[in-house]
Amino acid sequence: MTTTSQAYRNAANSPAGRHASEAAKEARESVKSAAHSAKETAEEIGDSIGDQVSEFASDVSRKAGDYASDVSRRAGKQYGRARDAASEAYDEVHERAVDNPHITLALAVGFGFLIGAFLVGRR
Repeated sequence: MTTTSQAYRNAANSPAGRHASEAAKEARESVKSAAHSAKETAEEIGDSIGDQVSEFASDVSRKAGDYASDVSRRAGKQYGRARDAASEAYDEVHERAVDNPHITLALAVGFGFLIGAFLVGRR
């Protein structure tokens, strides 16, 4: 009668046992290869995503700069228009004040009286 350990040795040394052992080694190598391939693919995808994110950030930065430049240009134009309008209004008021000094003096006295009344009334 054969013992369990002898049966195991006989089975391991049999052609079927050797074939199973070789198949297991091949499967292990295949799994290692697949894992290595998956790792490389993941690294390539990571690099690709990083490049895309970097490109997107660059585009956003460029567009934001363009927008800020456009806003600055428009604000400069509006400031120029407002400055010109204020200058024209000042010139018009000054011209009217010089042409009509009595009315100017009466307006100044009236505004002074109103401001004084407002300040005294607040006490």
